[in-house]
Amino acid sequence: MGFIKSILGSIKATIASGFILAILIAAFGWESAGGFNLLEATVWLHVIVGITWIGLLYYFNFVQVPAMGEALADEGGPGPAAIGKYVAPRALLWFRMSAALTWLTGISALESTGVGIVNAFTFVNPVMGVGAWFGTIMLFNVWVLIWPNQKKILGMVEATADEIASAKVTAAMASRTNVLLSIPLLLSMTAFAHGNLL
Repeated sequence: MGFIKSILGSIKATIASGFILAILIAAFGWESAGGFNLLEATVWLHVIVGITWIGLLYYFNFVQVPAMGEALADEGGPGPAAIGKYVAPRALLWFRMSAALTWLTGISALESTGVGIVNAFTFVNPVMGVGAWFGTIMLFNVWVLIWPNQKKILGMVEATADEIASAKVTAAMASRTNVLLSIPLLLSMTAFAHGNLL
């Protein structure tokens, strides 16, 4: 029981143990199917970081933003300071890093699957083209629109009240655009994984 507590008592130990378990399964479980290859590893990493990215995107849109609005409106409540000071910066760090890693592993997966980066972005393979373009637009939104404006909203950079109000609109619209694009993007990814069955 102490061993399990030591693994599950730390998020870093939990994640490391998950990777070790997955590698052991890959090393021994795929032996009869010819082994675990680079393509599978690339796609596997793409899926893991993609789940993190989209999960945080949905968390922001479905949980944090509405909660912040309610906290602001609750005059007798604790207010949104704890979320804005402790939760949002950490979540935004994971959000940005997982977005970048999802895009990079996606580009790598395009090459290792044989689709090719150029073929995807020029719609030679339309299913992967949708995913490649939507993922790229979403990455742009994270790094160019959402993150710089969130820094203003959270007080990480100086901004006037008008700049903060404008930043809230820009960040919210970019984030909602990403929610919209994530739905067909996920369809294109699963369709490709199952033989382009649309």
